[in-house]
Amino acid sequence: MRKLIVLAVVGLVAQLIDGSLGMAYGVTSSTLLLAAGVAPAAASAAVHFSEIGTSLVSGFSHHKLGNVDWRTVSILAVPGFLGAFAGATFLANIDGATAKPWVAGILLGLGVYVIWRFLVLGGRRPTFKARPSAAFLAPMGVVGGALDAIGGGGWGPVGTTTLLSSGRLEPRKVIGSIDTSEFVVAVGGSLGFILALGSQGIEWGYAAALLAGGVIAAPIAAWLVKKLAARVLGVAAGGLIVLTNTKTIAEALGASGAQVIALASVLFVLWVTGIVWAVKQERRSRAAEATTPVDDGDLVAI
Repeated sequence: MRKLIVLAVVGLVAQLIDGSLGMAYGVTSSTLLLAAGVAPAAASAAVHFSEIGTSLVSGFSHHKLGNVDWRTVSILAVPGFLGAFAGATFLANIDGATAKPWVAGILLGLGVYVIWRFLVLGGRRPTFKARPSAAFLAPMGVVGGALDAIGGGGWGPVGTTTLLSSGRLEPRKVIGSIDTSEFVVAVGGSLGFILALGSQGIEWGYAAALLAGGVIAAPIAAWLVKKLAARVLGVAAGGLIVLTNTKTIAEALGASGAQVIALASVLFVLWVTGIVWAVKQERRSRAAEATTPVDDGDLVAI
């Protein structure tokens, strides 16, 4: 029961991050499930089943607040579904012990990507051009969906960062559209896992706990997307992902306990330093914004 309560809190925090940043629900949840000893396929399956509910509530909340570009969602949906289904089938047919360090490596890379996006590029304002084309969105959907299923997360880090970098949608609609289309991706991944693993191979209790916390957080996060300091939260979430998965990889490579502790200590110091730096940058940005006119729809924190 204690583990389920902890997972519910994890789901709540992860959805607050995801609904506010457009990424990190799956990566955060999968990272902590792997750290708790859950097999990679079972962890990703639990996360995807919980995401069916959380992304549905999140998408509805973003829609009510005008944060969704439905053309983008409609183009992303089918490629994302197919990519997630294929990725889930692939992961379910790999031995868990063999897959764990590889999945941790993917999650580590995604964690670094999250930090890089919000630490290095956090102060840039996108210049809005024509909306993204189908030729741009479809391949992104396939890659993001496949990576999401294999790594337990990836739809947001791939989709949100790519769309933000393209400068073709305002930030709140990037986040709202990625969160809304994630429902279809979650369905595709879940279908792939249940066909490959069967219902006995899925930790339904874990999925339910994550879902409970995520559903509570989803409408709050949709509202916070216009208020939250995304740069600071992105660096904090990315640092947790990097720290946890580095430990998993180091142990898989045969590092001693002392070596793992030393590595984790160095990463922890870098993590805290990054958060402090991000807070300072956020304060500078807000001070600059106070003396500069802001266009409607822009998100100061991104």
